This record gives sequence, structure tokens and C-alpha cells, in this order.
Amino acid sequence: MIEDKLLILRFRYGNSDALRRIYEKYRDYLLRVAAGLLQDVNMAEDAVHDVFLRFAQSGDTIKVKGSLKSYLRKCVVNRAYNKMKATRVHLSVNVDVVNSWAGVPRKPDHWITFKEQSRRIHKALTQVPVEQREVVVLRLFGEMKFKEIADFQTVSIKTAQSRYRYGLEKLRLQLNGELEK
Repeated sequence: MIEDKLLILRFRYGNSDALRRIYEKYRDYLLRVAAGLLQDVNMAEDAVHDVFLRFAQSGDTIKVKGSLKSYLRKCVVNRAYNKMKATRVHLSVNVDVVNSWAGVPRKPDHWITFKEQSRRIHKALTQVPVEQREVVVLRLFGEMKFKEIADFQTVSIKTAQSRYRYGLEKLRLQLNGELEK
């Protein structure tokens, strides 16, 4: 948190290295969140880049209350949500590509197991209703609290918790059903 405050301060005074450091620090995390919501890697990259472009343009006026990570996550979630509303398209995401950004182990035996698990999870996740998938992604990938998710979806905290629970149940059923086949 202190590093982030220092980076923001340096960025406000025109230090481009501070902006680069912020981007490098949070890029992978924000891409996972956006890709989980949008179900499309290209749209996720666009959303994250849009947010960083606006962030870069507002350097001298930016006011971050709380953590920079939460601020950027909220911006990316809002941008992803706007993209979903604008396109109303739910495309397939290549989970292997998204997770490779996150530093997944690169040993061949890990890749075989990882690739199969990613395929199964992605397939199961696409079968979960959008509202529930959104909560699951925001909670697991975005590390958001239920209150933040509820505010984002404009529902009660109980509704967000229920959607999360039902979404996980449906994921579990999908994954267990695939094992039985």
C-alpha cells in the first residue's frame, strides 16, 4: 500500500516509470478479472488497456481513496461490464492464455494437467448463468468482497452471496457430471 501511494505520487509529478511499474504490478491480476467476466481474452485486454489509458491521461488529477489495486479493479470491472452491455456477446475464452499471464508453472508435466483442468473449468463456467458466473469470477479472480460485488451488481449482499453459492454448486455439478461421463 505504501509502495502504491509512492507510485501514485511519483506518477502525478510526471514520472513515467511509476506508471510503467503500476501497469506491470497489476496487469496480470486485472487481465484475469476482465477475462473471467468477458469470456474473451481480446476484449479483456482492451478493457484493461482502456483503463490504463484513462489512468495515464488523468495523472495530475487522479485521486485514489483506499488501495490502488481496488481502484483499478473497480475501473476494470466497470469497463468490462460496459463492454458486456454494449456487445451482449459471450464469447469463448482461452483459459490457458489467461492463466499463463498469472505465472502458472511451466514444466511439461504441469502443463498437461493444467491444460486439462483449465479446459474442464472453462467449459463448466460457461454453463453457469451470467449473474452467478459474474459473482464467482469477481469473488475468486477479483478477490472482491460480497459488499463490493453487491454494489457492483446493484443487489443485496444476501443476493450476491446466494448467486455465489448457486454458481459454485452449478460449477461443482458440471465438473462432477463431466467426471462421470
